[in-house]
Amino acid sequence: MTSANSSTSADEPSGASLSRRAFTTAVGATAATAAVGIQAAAAPAAAAESGSTAREKPFRAARGKHARRPNILFILGDDLGWADLSSYGAPHIRTPNLDALARQGVRFTDAYSGSATCSPTRFSLYTGRFPGRTKGGLAEPIADRSVGLEPTHPTLASLLRGAGYSTALIGKWHCGYLPDYSPTKSGWDEFFGNFGGALEYYSKLGLGGEYDLYEGDAEYKDLRYYTRVLTERASDYVQRDHEKPWLLNLNFTTPHWPWIADGDTEASAEIVRRIKAGDRSALWNSDGGSVEKYTEMVEDLDRSVGQVLKALKRSGQEEDTLVFFASDNGGERFSYNWPLSGNKSSLQEGGIRVPSVLRWPARIDGHQVSDLPVFSPDWTATLLELGGARPDPAYPLDGVSLAGYLLRDEKPKERDLFWRIRGERALRRGDWKYYRGKNGADQLFQLADDQREQADRADAEPELLAELKAAWERTNAGLLPYPTGS
Repeated sequence: MTSANSSTSADEPSGASLSRRAFTTAVGATAATAAVGIQAAAAPAAAAESGSTAREKPFRAARGKHARRPNILFILGDDLGWADLSSYGAPHIRTPNLDALARQGVRFTDAYSGSATCSPTRFSLYTGRFPGRTKGGLAEPIADRSVGLEPTHPTLASLLRGAGYSTALIGKWHCGYLPDYSPTKSGWDEFFGNFGGALEYYSKLGLGGEYDLYEGDAEYKDLRYYTRVLTERASDYVQRDHEKPWLLNLNFTTPHWPWIADGDTEASAEIVRRIKAGDRSALWNSDGGSVEKYTEMVEDLDRSVGQVLKALKRSGQEEDTLVFFASDNGGERFSYNWPLSGNKSSLQEGGIRVPSVLRWPARIDGHQVSDLPVFSPDWTATLLELGGARPDPAYPLDGVSLAGYLLRDEKPKERDLFWRIRGERALRRGDWKYYRGKNGADQLFQLADDQREQADRADAEPELLAELKAAWERTNAGLLPYPTGS
């Protein structure tokens, strides 16, 4: 077992801002804060920082720009809700670094995860395909060693590596366990992080009490706060003297439960005690957390991203690096999702719509916003094209490359966005969304007028409902069935 004893501190950020749309959302949210347990007094402070993001313009490609193949820094937050960033309307959370990233690039308002929980979304991102294409993607999420991402399946990393990229994954994997599954078996040259879906932030103990911090396939001893460790590792990686373009998947566990912020050593010790006593529910932390603690964790994530971005700037690679930030699914218990309905584990908007920001200074102008509906597999297809890699024809992608949209103002053809989880189904076409929840009722929503999914148009638009339902059934017929009894 290797070890590390060095320490690092995150740089303090400065400057936060809101777009006009986010400002309107924040003001409207203030009236609803009593219902969600947020102090209304926090809203004016966030609104007062509207700043330069208020100058957001609808996205247009800067077609005169040219650049070499980009480095790719793909950052995932964990269980971060759509409106948990101040640039997306949070009245009580300050995220100046991510807001600055949005100002410097494109903020997507209608971006979605590939599924409603951790591991199937990661399958969709790494493969560019619906989670239901693979056995491992049927687990929602993976909770044991029986399934994972098969090493024979091409991935974003393996395909980019074949096109000449160096590849690394730092942070949460959650696509299977050793000895059969690992990032280093699926195209990443380097891996530093955890295999499971959650871990205690200091001890690195997982749900079953196992130690879960690895470098490659070997345990790595470091008992510092996990977000600090990942931030340090990522900062070191981007500052290397790279001989080739590189892909870094940086997967934070923040702000996923347990609700432990940096410095909460007493809370950490209590959870560790329960884990060691055999309490397999200890990490769920169902008796802990608060809006204030969650806010602290999100703001720490923002500072950590800011530190990595400063390291990137110091390296001289900022101009030629495409940085993408998103969440792996919708928010959890203490997340702020207004005005969306639903949370993680649901196919309502609050379970799958996620904050998503893209910056690439060499090719894409800043101060822009896009309402184009996109989801995780699209980013796989996009990054492969931008990196000069071709998909494997034996494993056709379900995502659509947005390279033409981003670089040449080519409007993507209208297509359906499809989701399936146990007990729920959803499909979006344009502004219309077909949804069936666990009550079994088919519903239809017009999202342009009803993001909150409260005005069911099923009776008013029976033909459209039937059309979207049939489209969902056709796609579903090509996927693997869930195991009987699951």
